[in-house]
Amino acid sequence: MPTAIRCATVDDITAIEAIVQAAYSPYIQRIGRSPGPMLDDYRQHVETGTVQVLESARQVVGFVVLISKEDYLLLDNLAVSPAAQGLGYGRQLLAFAEAQAISAGYREVRLYTNEAMTENIELYTRRGFVETHRAVENGLHRVYMKKDLIPNKHNP
Repeated sequence: MPTAIRCATVDDITAIEAIVQAAYSPYIQRIGRSPGPMLDDYRQHVETGTVQVLESARQVVGFVVLISKEDYLLLDNLAVSPAAQGLGYGRQLLAFAEAQAISAGYREVRLYTNEAMTENIELYTRRGFVETHRAVENGLHRVYMKKDLIPNKHNP
């Protein structure tokens, strides 16, 4: 089915928040509290233009939050509706994030995820991300990762 990625509008906030609830609620028991993405202000993200949504059949089925930093693009959140998982939408959003970073002149994409979300760590590792460090922030145990977008001439 054809898909499109576009900048989110205020009309998308309900769909974004529903995806967040559905995608992250299963982790509450594992983590012992709501994951960080469930605490975000998606209206603010939409209003600042940091959210892109992926549509399929005119329905928002996923989204990505990208935040420009001085030296890198932060992939702050990427989520796909559980009903639409396994269809390649996550890979499509990740490829979009990397393309956005390259077009903006960044050499790397960085992200973090909760250490209890082992599936995410494995997925990002398969997609070329490497762990840089771990830290506890706001009571959340995070794994920080990055992906170099421009190969080093000594390590192509």
